[in-house]
Amino acid sequence: MEKEVWRFIDSGACSPAFNMALDEALLDWHSEGKIPPTIRFYSWNPATLSIGYFQKAEKEINFSAVEKYGLGFVRRPTGGRGVLHDQELTYSVIVSESHPNMPKTVTEAYRVISEGILEGFRKLGLDAYFAIPRTEEEKQGLKDPRSSVCFDAPSWYELVVEGRKVAGSAQTRQKGVILQHGSILLDIDEDKLFDLFHYPSERVRERMQRNFKNKAVAINALSSVAVTLVDAAAAFKEGFEQGLNISLQPYELTAEEKEIVMKLAKEKYESPQWNHKR
Repeated sequence: MEKEVWRFIDSGACSPAFNMALDEALLDWHSEGKIPPTIRFYSWNPATLSIGYFQKAEKEINFSAVEKYGLGFVRRPTGGRGVLHDQELTYSVIVSESHPNMPKTVTEAYRVISEGILEGFRKLGLDAYFAIPRTEEEKQGLKDPRSSVCFDAPSWYELVVEGRKVAGSAQTRQKGVILQHGSILLDIDEDKLFDLFHYPSERVRERMQRNFKNKAVAINALSSVAVTLVDAAAAFKEGFEQGLNISLQPYELTAEEKEIVMKLAKEKYESPQWNHKR
């Protein structure tokens, strides 16, 4: 049987505002029937702290540390917690809610989309599997996260290797379209990450950072050979094709499309009203 063809965009290193604007624009274009389902890979220039749609920026984020490290800052259109986008491959998946292979519930759609990420880790020789919270305490923890840091705990169907989280994802559904995007960590600077948030006390920070080491891990801490961004992109592109049973067709944005994205980036994702509004 012939595989369904999806669009594949590798947009490289872009500004934080452009990255979020392009994800939103792809969602809009897909909802209008202008583009097929799309998978996009990207990275960040500069390295960026992104926060979830519902997070309270001023309360949770240490902006002097963001400035000290020369990081970008942006609020995502998706939920979830704070993510330092530094040494990672970021992906986004844009597909209609009514797609025949997409389950109706958010958690089940996560599982289907994450099959592609699971296969990507396997291409890199890592034995990844899905995190499924089992106890009532774990399920409650998903509803009431104690930390502002995304990789502090696995959510439903996120990817785990040797018991530690290796990819963090967030999803939104708008205009009949699913947008899921997430981080696949190659390396992580834990001190830098934990400097970016406020804590009730230094003791709390130390405890959380200690716990974090047991809960999250980057690919290069697990792999016997160093994995580059190019290696990761090749493995996860193949992984998505295999996991979702699709064929990915490379695509470059037109000048007109880029212009639309840049306008949205400037008007929305660069604005203090959007980034600091809560």
